[in-house]
Amino acid sequence: MPNHVIGILGGAVSGSEAAAMAAQRGALVIVVEQNERPYGKIEDGLPRWHVALRNQEYAKIDENLAHPNVMFVPKTKLGRDVEWETFTGSLGLSAVVLANGAWRDRPQPAAIDAFNGRGLAYQNPFVYWFNHQTDRDYRGASYEIPDGAIVIGGGLASIDCVKIINFDLYRRALRERGIEVDAEHMEHEGLPKILADHGLTVEELGIKGATLFYRRRAEDMPLVSSDEGNAARMAKLEQTRVKLLTKVLEKYLVKFVPLASPLAPLTDETGQHLRGIRFQRNAFIDGKLVATDEILDVETPLIVSSIGSIPEILPGVPMKGELYKWKDWETGELDSGTEVHGLGNVLTGKGNIVESRKNSKKVMARLVEARLGLANATQATRAGATKATGQTEAEAVEAAHAAEVVEAAHAAARDAIAPMIEAVLSHEPLSDEAIASIKSWVENRWAEVGYGGDYRAWIESHRP
Repeated sequence: MPNHVIGILGGAVSGSEAAAMAAQRGALVIVVEQNERPYGKIEDGLPRWHVALRNQEYAKIDENLAHPNVMFVPKTKLGRDVEWETFTGSLGLSAVVLANGAWRDRPQPAAIDAFNGRGLAYQNPFVYWFNHQTDRDYRGASYEIPDGAIVIGGGLASIDCVKIINFDLYRRALRERGIEVDAEHMEHEGLPKILADHGLTVEELGIKGATLFYRRRAEDMPLVSSDEGNAARMAKLEQTRVKLLTKVLEKYLVKFVPLASPLAPLTDETGQHLRGIRFQRNAFIDGKLVATDEILDVETPLIVSSIGSIPEILPGVPMKGELYKWKDWETGELDSGTEVHGLGNVLTGKGNIVESRKNSKKVMARLVEARLGLANATQATRAGATKATGQTEAEAVEAAHAAEVVEAAHAAARDAIAPMIEAVLSHEPLSDEAIASIKSWVENRWAEVGYGGDYRAWIESHRP
C-alpha cells in the first residue's frame, strides 16, 4: 500500500510526468485538473493544425495518468472548488506540486491594455478561440479577423498568431472563389503554393495580411534557445533564427517589422476603440538595445499581443511581481511555509513546449522547424515514411517530428522532476488513516463532478 500521497495541480506535460514518476515509485498521486481533460496548452494553446503533435501528446499524457496509483480529479479549480489551505494543509498530503502552466497573458502598458476587447486581443484567448470556435458548447470570446491585423511579440506563439490571421484571411478569400482549403493544408503546403495551384496571386486577392512587430532584431527572436557565453555558437544561432523567420515569412506571406516597441494607443474619434498603435523605434548599438526618438504610427483594425504568458493568480499562492514567489528557482520550492514545488511553465512563465536543455542545438532546430511548419518533405526517408502507411510525405515527416517534440518535452520534465520526487519520498510516511482520509476526499469530489474513477473510460467519453 502507498505510504506517500502527492498532490499535483495540473495534468499536462509536467504534471503527468510527475504523476507517472511518483506513481511508479509507489506513491499515491492526486492530479487535480480544472478542465474535463488534462491536456492544457496542447489542446487549448497549440493551434489546431498541429494534428500529429497533438495526438502523440494526448497519448503520452493518457499513458501517464492511467497508472493505477494515479487518482485523476477533473473539473476542480483551486480557489473555486478547493481552497489553498485545504490542498496544502488540512488534506494532509506529503507534498504539493504546482504544474498548472502559464495561462495569463503578460499585459501591454496600461494605456494600451485599457483597450482589451476594443481593438486589442491577447494571445491566449485568441488561440483558444481559434481552436474551439466550432465547438458546440463554446462560450468564450469571439474574434472577427480583419485584413491588416498586426501581432506584437517575438516567440513561437507570436508566429502562431500571425499564421492564424493569414490562414483565416486566405481561407475566406479562397472560399469566395469556390475553393475550400483548411488550416492543416495551408500549414503543410504554404500559401504561395496553394495560390499557384489555383492560378491565383496575392495581388489578385488583394490581401495585405498580418504583420509581426518585434522590439528586437530577427536574430534575437527566441525561436531557438540561446547559448550565451560562446560567441561562435551565438553567431550561428542568430543565423538560424533569421533563417527560420525568413522561411515563415515566405511560406505564410507574413510581414515583419523589427526594432519597434509599443508606446501608445491610437484611438478613433470617440476615444473608445483602437485604430492603431504608436511604436517607438529602437536601435541595436554596441550589442545593446537602445530606444531612439523615431516614432512609427501604424493604422490597424486589430492588434494581437503575444509578449509572453505568466502563471494565473491563484487565491493563497504567494506572488512576487507577476510570478509566484519561489524560495528557490533551481529546486522549484515555493516560499509558502508548506512543502510546495513548481514544475514546468509555472516556474518561468514560458510557453515553449519544445524547450529541452538535454537536446543538441541540431535536434532543437529540427523541433522548432516542425513547430513552425517548416519540416522538409525530403526528410521522409529519415522519418520512416512508406507508401504502406497511407500518409503523405508531409504527414509522415510531421509525425516523426511530433514524436521528437513530445519526447523532448517529456524528457525535460523528467529531468526537472526527479530530484523533487526523491526528496518527497524520503519523508516520514503517512499513516493508513491519513491516506484513507485523502482517498475519501477524492472520492467525494469524484461524486460531485460525475467522474467514475476510471481515467481511460472518462477520456474516451470526453475526447476533444
